[in-house]
Order: sequence, then structure tokens, then C-alpha cells
Amino acid sequence: MAELRWNPLIKTWLIVAPHRQERPHLEEEQCPFCPGSGKVPDDYDILAYDNDFPSLTLEPPEPGIAGDDLIPVRPALGKCEVTLYSPLHDITLPELPLEHISKLVDHWEERYRELGAVPAIEYVFIFENRGEAVGVTMIHPHGQIYAYSYIPLKIETELAAAEEHYKKKGSCLLCDLAEHELNEGSRVVFRHSGFTAFIPPFADYPYEVIIVSDRHTGSLSTMTEEERRGLALTLKCITGAYDSLFGFPFPYMMCMHQAPSDGREYPYYHFHIEFYPPMRSRDRLKFFAASESGAWATINDTYPEEKAVELREKVDRQLKGILGGND
Repeated sequence: MAELRWNPLIKTWLIVAPHRQERPHLEEEQCPFCPGSGKVPDDYDILAYDNDFPSLTLEPPEPGIAGDDLIPVRPALGKCEVTLYSPLHDITLPELPLEHISKLVDHWEERYRELGAVPAIEYVFIFENRGEAVGVTMIHPHGQIYAYSYIPLKIETELAAAEEHYKKKGSCLLCDLAEHELNEGSRVVFRHSGFTAFIPPFADYPYEVIIVSDRHTGSLSTMTEEERRGLALTLKCITGAYDSLFGFPFPYMMCMHQAPSDGREYPYYHFHIEFYPPMRSRDRLKFFAASESGAWATINDTYPEEKAVELREKVDRQLKGILGGND
């Protein structure tokens, strides 16, 4: 059904899950996430829903092949959850009331903590894929949580960079990056309620955004209630600004990076969220083609400083609208 296979060329695990080919697409069937479908309660607010086509399970089957010393294979241990943001089918994250997004952040914190406490789970990854352009198969507002039995390669790479910076400089890499961007100024799009958001100078995507907590904290679970509410405001502003850029729901991948749950201490790692929106203009997508996929050498054909001007104006309008009571 699913298994983990080792890639010796880049030293990480690949999840093989052919059964996911059977999952429904968009409006081909009745939405299973809507009340009345029989799949969810008739009355819910925010819901953790076990993925119907999981890549990882807590009681995984034995792998379909034996594996060997070169290509080890092991069961796909873990968990895949869908986070239903609302029972309303056509609402989106930025359209949710601020108080509801605050409840969503609290839900994420609870699931991060509880899934991270499961034996053998080493990393809990909270994310949202939004829009057909990034492969979304269900319209109903939702995100996902994958609990891995290993630390994914990108997180491993970030952890190694953060540790190296800490040993060399005695400071946090993300703290220093946020301070650098605040001092430089041209790429910052938001600073309020304990969070700073900017288009990084090394952005892969034209409208890529990194959200960093102003206080050094490793996860949602080490944030105060006030900080989690500040994160809700930040998310509402950023996603609302995306939608107002071109006047349609903006596709994106939202990826939450926080400390692993493998039992080790990571004092040098800093909570942040990375947004990868594939639009480079109103009607053009940014594709990861040969250079990006085959060599990991990304080409961004825009200046982050110019895109930050566009996005900052939209974010400012969102913030004024929310704080003015129009949320």
C-alpha cells in the first residue's frame, strides 16, 4: 500500500504510495468534508480528519519489495491528517474571521504537540496546498499535517545551517535574517503583533514570503497565547493580500517549519512559515523545470525588491481593514 525507499544519491527517504492515484478530484464526487456527507460530523468548527488516502500510517503494512544494502526499504510509518478549516465549502483562509483563524492556530499547536508525542514520530509538518495550480484535488478549505518517522531533507538542511551559524556566530540564523531584512527594509511586507514577513532576497518564487516570529521560539507550543493570535493576524493579512494581487484566489503552498519531535533539543532553530505561490503574473506560472528540478539551481526572473512593493501595499490594506473592524 505504501512504503519508504532510500534514495542514496541525496540521502533521504522517498514515500511510495500508489494507492493515492485513486483519490477523488475536485467536484467529481460529493464533497466528503461538507456536513451531510456522512464522512464528517453534521456540526463542527475545525476538524482533524484522517486522510482517506494516507501516504503514512501508524500501523503500516510490510513493504512490497525487500530492499537491500544499497536501497533500504522500510514501512511507511507515520500519520496523515486533513485539517478542515470550516464546515463552509466555499470559504477560504483569509475570509475566515480572525477569531476563527486563532482557533485554527491553536488546533495546529495541539496536533503538533500530540502527534509529536507519538513514539517514532520525528517531525510534524503542517502545511496547506491551495489551488489547482499546485495539485489540489478538493476545494473545501483545508490544510494537512504529515507526521514523519524521519526528518525530511529540507528540514535537515535547515537544521544543519542553523546549527553551523549558531556555533560560528553565537546567534540564531533566522533571528539574524529577520534583523537583516528589517535593517535593509525593501523586502519587508509586514511587521505587527510579534511577527515579521518578507520576500527573501534568495526567493525561489516571485511572491514567496517567509513569516518569522520576532521572539526566538522553536514551535507553536513554545508561543504565548498572544503570539498565536498574532500569527493568526499575520496569516490573514498575507493570504488576503495574495488574493487581492490579481483579484482571484491565489494558489500557494504554505509550509510551517518548527522544531522536530525526535526528543532532541534544538535551541538554535526558529519557527517560521514559508509561502511558495506559483504565480509570477496574473496569467503565468513559475515552473520548476530542468535547472530547478535536475540541478536544484533555481532561477527567479523577477527582483524580490520589486515584488515586495506590490505585496506590501496589499498587506497594508488588509491590516488596516482588519484593525478597523472589517474582519
